[in-house]
Amino acid sequence: MAKNFFAGRWGIVCVGAVIGILAGILQKMGNPGNMGICVACFERDIAGALGLHRAGVVQYMRPEIIGFVLGSLIAGLSFKEFKPRSGSAPIVRFVLGVFAMIGALVFLGCPWRALLRLAGGDGNAIICLLGLVGGIWIGVLFLKNGYNLGRSQATHKSVGLVFPLIMLGFLCLMFLYPQVAGENKNGVLFYSLKGPGAMHAPLFTALVIGLVIGFAAQRSRFCTMGAFRDLILFRHVHLLTGLISLVLFAFVTNLVLGQFNPGFEGQPVSHTMHVANFAGMVLAGLAFALAGGCPGRQLFLSGEGDGDAAVFVLGMIMGAAIAHNFGLASSPKGVGPHGIAAVAVGLIVCLFIGFTMRKNIKGV
Repeated sequence: MAKNFFAGRWGIVCVGAVIGILAGILQKMGNPGNMGICVACFERDIAGALGLHRAGVVQYMRPEIIGFVLGSLIAGLSFKEFKPRSGSAPIVRFVLGVFAMIGALVFLGCPWRALLRLAGGDGNAIICLLGLVGGIWIGVLFLKNGYNLGRSQATHKSVGLVFPLIMLGFLCLMFLYPQVAGENKNGVLFYSLKGPGAMHAPLFTALVIGLVIGFAAQRSRFCTMGAFRDLILFRHVHLLTGLISLVLFAFVTNLVLGQFNPGFEGQPVSHTMHVANFAGMVLAGLAFALAGGCPGRQLFLSGEGDGDAAVFVLGMIMGAAIAHNFGLASSPKGVGPHGIAAVAVGLIVCLFIGFTMRKNIKGV
């Protein structure tokens, strides 16, 4: 019954509603404005917590990300959908993850945050969503022309467990090295003292919400990239109804909690350089399409044993480190000094991957 429900129309609507409501609650309980949930931003914070970048305002081991993976693992094991697999062009997926993160950090958000920013009244999200759909549309053109990263192969159960165990290890580090008031480092973990990284919901609350979302999203196959891809490619609206539900319920939650602030200027962790916002999300959308899933979906897949999805996630974490170490990431003041150049390079790389990994090319 549960499987049929989550896989059906009302199931995906309910999952979108749960994500929208819980995101608003996380924001109320301490997460940054219009960032109750942002997979890209939270993975960036994890990179900072591990010391992979030196941006002191975005360093925190986000329990939501850990919960997404472990919740998906629990769902996969419970319903016999934990299927360890790997071997589908992992190095390409890693590179796609790097550039997906760079594009997202030029905009300052993943597709989930774009929807939540829209639900919070941030008009800049409209530009972002147009860019995201544009990037996915380019990816769909490659899919229509034979683009394929190759088939993954079934593998040892331990391979599928490696990434969830890494997440469990991160959680253990949070317990072993909790934040100490007034200190930016405790043992091996870094903690922001100000900025978005210093804004977070209580650990156990964030972890439980992450587990719930991870479990439900794994059951429903919730995916922002997949929603737009299916609409463009097949005219299917099943996954899209989940996105619409997310925005509507997040909007209502923001109204109830007093978190709705319409406009373009002065939005939290946001900038108004529209061309950069559009271009950054074109890059991100194209990378998501070529990799086969949005950042959230990649986490859920990694929880159910997909080693290739885990490689994409690791690529995003490394991409966050690169973006902040080399002046690519944006801030509320605007795009980083090398952000636009990085987007241009990323588009070239993604187009190269798209054109050269098509099965209808002679000899392939």
